[in-house]
Amino acid sequence: MMNRLPIDDPRYTAGLLAIASAGVLAAALFFQFALGYQPCVLCLWQRVPYGAVMAFGIVTLLFRQWRGLGDALLVASGLALLAGAGIAAYHVGVEQHWWAGTSACGASGRAPQTLEELRAQVLAAPVTRCDEVAWSLFGISMAGYNVVISLALSAFAFAAARAAYIRTSVSRTFA
Repeated sequence: MMNRLPIDDPRYTAGLLAIASAGVLAAALFFQFALGYQPCVLCLWQRVPYGAVMAFGIVTLLFRQWRGLGDALLVASGLALLAGAGIAAYHVGVEQHWWAGTSACGASGRAPQTLEELRAQVLAAPVTRCDEVAWSLFGISMAGYNVVISLALSAFAFAAARAAYIRTSVSRTFA
């Protein structure tokens, strides 16, 4: 009997991706609630792909009898993580002042004309600005680390999907 690598089983890979995503989210929540670093809107957006990958992993584990579903959800996980890397890279650019953030990042539009407009603008302004680095290690911000982590997990998801595709193709060829 041929020894199979665990990576060609979508359940194994989906579980690892879900655990890694939960770890990243736990770290973000630790920084927020234990250390007091309040997230900006881009920080919050970067959490969404990890939640999606966790959901894809749970679905893969629950519906393991649908082999093709697990393979497709590995690709979806890879795409979600690529999107997360894109959001994080955009955030790095905002932090480095390479480009402006979104209007939700504290960028101001036109100047208020009345006291009511000024009050509404102040109340609607985010507490945390996107263009200020709240924490960094070795000169790399959390968003910078998120780019690296998201790309690595995305590559892992795509490699696992490819291995699952090859496994399926080989088993059909010799069946």
